[in-house]
Amino acid sequence: QVQLVESGGGLVQPGGSLRLSCAASGSFFSINGMGWYRQTPGKERELVAVIERGGRTKYADSVKGRFTVSRDNAKNTVYLQMNSLKPEDTAVYYCNAEVVVRFTLSEFKYWGQGTQVTVSS
Repeated sequence: QVQLVESGGGLVQPGGSLRLSCAASGSFFSINGMGWYRQTPGKERELVAVIERGGRTKYADSVKGRFTVSRDNAKNTVYLQMNSLKPEDTAVYYCNAEVVVRFTLSEFKYWGQGTQVTVSS
């Protein structure tokens, strides 16, 4: 079984910074894409930033220039550095990983439990 454990959320003032981490554990062959999504009440979950195993990244327009996604393949961990935070960044942030399982080499999407980020003065 694969688990994604997130950390780093919390309360921050507008203009502040937070760093989210998500570590994957369990038995698997490899991890392809990893990334972050967020969701607010009554809205669909939306992509924030994703990073491929080779390092190519994609960002939502709303976070470009403020957020940076990175990963450590040796640690099966993805990070999200969030700077210049705004109240509209307030949401539950979910980690996502495209995990390749052993033997069949099939790919499955796994989600973390979510971590709350609140930007407020």
